[in-house]
Amino acid sequence: MFRTVARFGLLCVLLAPAPLVTACSGGHAGKGAQSLPKAGSLPDFGEWTGVWFSPTYGYLHLVRDGGAMSGKWRTVPGDKWGTMHGEVNGDLFVFDWEETTIGMVGPTAKRKGKGFFQYKKAENDEIHGEWGIGDEYRGVTWGAVKQKNMKPDPESVMPDETQRTEGGGWDDEKKKKPAPSDSSGGDDWK
Repeated sequence: MFRTVARFGLLCVLLAPAPLVTACSGGHAGKGAQSLPKAGSLPDFGEWTGVWFSPTYGYLHLVRDGGAMSGKWRTVPGDKWGTMHGEVNGDLFVFDWEETTIGMVGPTAKRKGKGFFQYKKAENDEIHGEWGIGDEYRGVTWGAVKQKNMKPDPESVMPDETQRTEGGGWDDEKKKKPAPSDSSGGDDWK
């Protein structure tokens, strides 16, 4: 009897917030969209386009085009790179992202999710936000400081492995040079 009452109580606690979770997301689809911060005005002299540095995520190159913005980054160790695309509304950038682990294959090589940044003007221009996996907007914090005198170059963070446009491999040199002729009868142990 006690187990039945406990299970019913647990069920009620878990299902009670369900109507709140399915409430209007304010234009952004996905779980957690209702927990996004409210957009405010972009600070005076604030500019989203630029290069932003984070000790964890490295250099993030953001380029704004009207209300849309895209960016690319490569982590400080250089083992991952990613892209983000989304919409800017004042001091709020809401985006979808995808990150690739270099040298990894299979379903775990790429991760996708959603996130947001809010622009802050302090001693330096800063962005603070979070990213989540899948449809989540929150989960892990990400803060970065705008770099002065650096122009964004999103392609600069792309790893060499994806820039290769031609084939090529370890044995290209052998294909270019003819094999030496061996007139001695083929004894390779000389």
